[in-house]
Amino acid sequence: MTKFLMWLALAALVIFAIRSKIRQAQKRYQDQFRQQQQAAAQPQPQPQPQPQPGYKARAAAQAANDAEVMLQCAHCGVFYPASETVQTNGRDYCSAAHAALPSA
Repeated sequence: MTKFLMWLALAALVIFAIRSKIRQAQKRYQDQFRQQQQAAAQPQPQPQPQPQPGYKARAAAQAANDAEVMLQCAHCGVFYPASETVQTNGRDYCSAAHAALPSA
């Protein structure tokens, strides 16, 4: 008889726990639904116009457009601006010293 009462008490606890979880889920769902309804009822703010880029942003964009081509030295492999190249025998070097060295 005690085993039967124990199983009955366990079943009652399980049913109570399940009902409690269901009530919590329903309350959470109702709260979310109310919040969505209130948000939909409120007027939406007008979007703010995007600010135009300032002087620094325009200067940075111009600098990016004016970027110089980079070349690689045939001797040491360092990259340098094309305006500083020293050409010898059709090869590009970063300095006159490297151009004067014997080619490998």
